[in-house]
Amino acid sequence: MGKVVLVTGAARQLGARFVRRVQRDAGVARVVAVDAEAPAHDLGEALFVRADIRQPTIGRVLAEYGVDTVVHLDVTGTLGAGGRTAVKETNVIGTMQLLGACQKSPAVQRLVVKSTTSVYGSAPRDPAVFTEATPPKSLPGGGFAKDAAEVEGYVRGFARRRPDVAVCVLRFANILGPAADTPFAEYLSLPVLPTVFGYDPRLQFVHEDDVLDVLRIAASEPRRATLNSGTFNIAGDGVLTLSQCSRRLGRPTVPVPLPAVRWVGTALRTVGASDISPEQIRLLTHGRVVSTVQMRETLGFTPAYTTAEAFADFARSRGPGLLPPDTLGRAVDRVADRVGERPGATAGSTHSGG
Repeated sequence: MGKVVLVTGAARQLGARFVRRVQRDAGVARVVAVDAEAPAHDLGEALFVRADIRQPTIGRVLAEYGVDTVVHLDVTGTLGAGGRTAVKETNVIGTMQLLGACQKSPAVQRLVVKSTTSVYGSAPRDPAVFTEATPPKSLPGGGFAKDAAEVEGYVRGFARRRPDVAVCVLRFANILGPAADTPFAEYLSLPVLPTVFGYDPRLQFVHEDDVLDVLRIAASEPRRATLNSGTFNIAGDGVLTLSQCSRRLGRPTVPVPLPAVRWVGTALRTVGASDISPEQIRLLTHGRVVSTVQMRETLGFTPAYTTAEAFADFARSRGPGLLPPDTLGRAVDRVADRVGERPGATAGSTHSGG
């Protein structure tokens, strides 16, 4: 008998790709794809069950199909038709309901949860590099980061109540790639990028193909000399600054004073161009870099793409920007030089905050 894998969030692009990928594994007998919406993407030979994880019906799905492995991808920062309220309910209430169902199911042996490095927050006094054991300076105040922090808290409670279940939490850096549909990918797709005046944050990315590969590792029996239970940061090697990103995209930046960035975000959200949330503004201000030592040494996963390579693949899929990268680079350098000449401006212009 092979494994029976249940995947939540299967209607989204990433969930559908993972469903198609995992059903090719030799040890998998059946894949049950679950979502409250009908999938817009091909699910291969997987069985699709239309179910809302916020409802008790998810428990019946686990029992009916004898699910032993649950991959919870229905934790997202992308707003849908129901807006922020519906997303939060699915992220938090849906996770609680799913964990309750898993706790009651004796067949469940493994749980994989998609999380985010946003749980560390972005603040002025952050460490240069976050490890999995680094507590945030302040808990996220709202948005997807707060949802993810709450989800992880519930998952830790589940792990204590069901120590027989192998639990793996994957904290992903910003996911990029040709098909990426994340809020940060939307921001980078704007023709002109609003930035926080005086800041050039350091950023990390993970390619969507690497996301699928590490999910497969987490959902399987651990490889020899590795352990795939616990919490792991997942990101490509290296970092990019926001100014480097804008140059490589050929998209000019518009530095905006910090208080005004919120107005810009509201305006973009109103016209449906993008959704620059408060947590994203903090990232654009202070940046965030995480350690991936545990990903390599404990989980045994080495991404195929570095941060720069993941970004380059994303940039190619978006086509040319308004300006040639070389021209834009020279213009950004001139502006940076002039800002740096202003008394007291140097420290603020180079601060990345980790």
